[in-house]
Amino acid sequence: MNKADLIAKVSEDAGITKTQANAALDSFVEAVTKTLKSGGKVTLVGFGTFSVSKRSARNGRNPQTGETIKIKARKVARFKAGKELASKI
Repeated sequence: MNKADLIAKVSEDAGITKTQANAALDSFVEAVTKTLKSGGKVTLVGFGTFSVSKRSARNGRNPQTGETIKIKARKVARFKAGKELASKI
């Protein structure tokens, strides 16, 4: 399912236009992004939790040349499925 499919499904289920569904989805994504950028986390009970995790610097290997390279430390977004979602899958 891609963004257009999700917008169509939300529009149909909620009885709103696709434009309104698109605005709602964009607002959700923006709110989650801003919260994660500020170091917070977003918990949707029954669905899951979005959070930020720190990935430490490490050595990697270039698969084409076999050369060792340094991979910088960075922050990554994580999602942990809630118990209700995990049981339905």
